[in-house]
Amino acid sequence: MSKEILRGGQFLVKETNCEDIFTLEDLSEEQKMMRDSTKEFVDRELWAHWERFEKKDYAYTEECMRKAGELGLLGVAVPEAYGGMGMGFVSTMLVCDYISGATGSFSTAFGAHTGIGTMPITLYGTEEQKQKYVPKLASGEWFGAYCLTEPGAGSDANSGKTKAVLSEDGKHYSITGQKMWISNAGFCSMFIVFARIEDDKNITGFIVENKSDNGISFGDEEKKLGIHSSSTRQVFFSDTKVPVENMLSERGNGFKIAMNALNVGRIKLAAACLDAQRRVIKEAVVYANERIQFKTPIINFGAIKAKIANMATNAYAGESASYRAAKNIEDRIAIREAEGNTHQEAELKGVEEYAIECSILKVAVSEHVQNTTDEGVQIFGGMGFSADAPMEKAWRDARIARIYEGTNEINRMLAVGMLVKKAMKGHVDLLGPATAVGEELMGIPSFDTPDFSELFAEEKDLIKRLKKVFLMVAGSAVQKYGPELEKHQQLMLAASDILIEVYMAESTILRTEKNAKRSGEDSQKTQIAMSKLYLYNATETIIQKGKEAIISFAEGDEQRMMLMGLKRFTKYTNNPNVVALRTEIAAKVAADNAYTFD
Repeated sequence: MSKEILRGGQFLVKETNCEDIFTLEDLSEEQKMMRDSTKEFVDRELWAHWERFEKKDYAYTEECMRKAGELGLLGVAVPEAYGGMGMGFVSTMLVCDYISGATGSFSTAFGAHTGIGTMPITLYGTEEQKQKYVPKLASGEWFGAYCLTEPGAGSDANSGKTKAVLSEDGKHYSITGQKMWISNAGFCSMFIVFARIEDDKNITGFIVENKSDNGISFGDEEKKLGIHSSSTRQVFFSDTKVPVENMLSERGNGFKIAMNALNVGRIKLAAACLDAQRRVIKEAVVYANERIQFKTPIINFGAIKAKIANMATNAYAGESASYRAAKNIEDRIAIREAEGNTHQEAELKGVEEYAIECSILKVAVSEHVQNTTDEGVQIFGGMGFSADAPMEKAWRDARIARIYEGTNEINRMLAVGMLVKKAMKGHVDLLGPATAVGEELMGIPSFDTPDFSELFAEEKDLIKRLKKVFLMVAGSAVQKYGPELEKHQQLMLAASDILIEVYMAESTILRTEKNAKRSGEDSQKTQIAMSKLYLYNATETIIQKGKEAIISFAEGDEQRMMLMGLKRFTKYTNNPNVVALRTEIAAKVAADNAYTFD
C-alpha cells in the first residue's frame, strides 16, 4: 500500500495511518552518524563551557560558529553546488535539534546564520548571487544576519520605514534606516536587509555586505534577559550603497521572502527547543536522584515524579510532531522536484504547504521548553535559582523562543487564519466535515460500547472526536463572523489551542503505535504511558478552551447544544489513571538517569 501524504492542515479532516508518518526511530544510519557527531561537537565545545556563554563571551560564540563551519554543520541545508551538504529537510531538522540544546546563545547564532541569514539567498537568489555568497556562508568563512525588525515594525513586518532610493545612473540603491534586535550583528559579514522603494505597498529584500566605510554603524550590544553571548545590536544604514544586482528576488517581493523564511524558521525553532528539553530533564533527574531530603532521594516523592513525567511527556510529544511535519515537508519537496520544479521552487512550496503545522509546532514546543526549564528550576529548589547551576540560564534562554519567528499569539492566530484560507481555496475541505458535525449534534448519540481491545483504539477514537470539537467551534465561528473572524482574537486563540493539541496528541499516539507494531508493545511501555498522558492533558485543555470559545459567541439553544457536543466529544469511556501513568514514566526516567526516548 502506497503512503498517503496529506496536504497541510488535512490532518484535521483525514485519518493518518501510523505507517505513513516519520519518527525519530526511522533515522537512517547516515542520519544517526550525523546526530552523534553533532552531539559530540556540542558536548565538547558548548556544553562543557556553558559558563563562557553566560559571561557575554561573544568571541567564543563566533569561534564555535567557525568550528561548526569546519565540520560542515553550517552547510547541511545548502545544495552541494554551492559548497553545502545538500541534505534533506529531516537531516537539517536533526542537526538544528541537536546543535541547539546546550546554550541559547549559540542556538540563536546558528539559527540566524543558517536560516534567515543564508536561506533567503539559496531560495530566492540569482545564480550569480548564490555562487558569490552561499559557499562562504556554508563554510563559515562569512556569517549572515537578517535585518527586518524596526522600532515601529515588529509583528507588522511590512510596515518598516527603511528606504531604498535608486541612484540617478540606475547602478545602485542607497539604503537609509534603522534596524533592531539583529542577531549576529557584531560579527556578520553580510545582511539580508528589507527596505521600501518609493511608496511601494511591499518591502524589497537586498543583500548588503558589511563594510564600515559604506554608511553602516551599530548600537551597543543589547542587555538581554538570556542568550547573553548572542550578539544582538541595532544596525543603522545611512546612505548605504547597494549594487542593483544585489536586490533579492523582485522589487516588492520582500514581504513574501520574509514570511516564507519565517515558515522555515518556525519549524526549525521547534527543533531547536527539543534537545534543550532533553538536557534539562537529564540535569533535573540526576539532581533528584542525588538530592536527599527526609532521608530519601527527592525523586521518590510523588510531586517530583509528576514534574519529571510531564517534562518527559512534552519532550516526546514535541519530537513526535516535529519530525512528522519535517518528513511531510521533505516528501512534498520531492514531489515538487519530480514534477519539474527547481530545488528553490520545490523547497519554497514544500514548506509553504505546511505553514499551519510550522506555526503549531513553534507555539507548542516553545511553550514546552519554557515549562520544562521552569520545572527544572523548581526541582533544583534554591540551587535552581543560583547562577552557579545550569537551570537558571536554561530558563532565561528558553524565554525568547515564545517571541522569535513571530510571537506565539501571532502564530496561534496565523494557524487558524491559514486553515480557514485553505478551506476557502478548496485545499482543505472543512465545510463538509463541519456540516456533518452540526448534523451529528442534532442527532441521537450512539450508546453502543465500542471495541477498544486493540492498542490505542480508545485514544484514536477520542482524537477523532477532538477534531470534531475544532470543526464545531471553528465552523460555527466562521459562519457567524465570516471575514470578520480575525477581529475576534480571543476566540481565535482558543480555537488555535484546540487545533494545536489535536496535532500534538495525534502525532504522539501515531509515533508510539508505529513503534509498537514494529518492535512489540513491551518495548514501548513507557512511550505508551506518555502518549496516554499527553492525550489526557490535551483533552483537558480542549475542554477548557472549547467552553471558553463557545460561551464567547453562542447563546441560548445553540450554546447549550454546542456545550453538550463538547461534553460528548471529549468523554472517555475508560478514564486513564494519570497518577499511575506519571509514576510509570518517572520510574523509567529515574532508572535511566536521563531522557532516553530519542
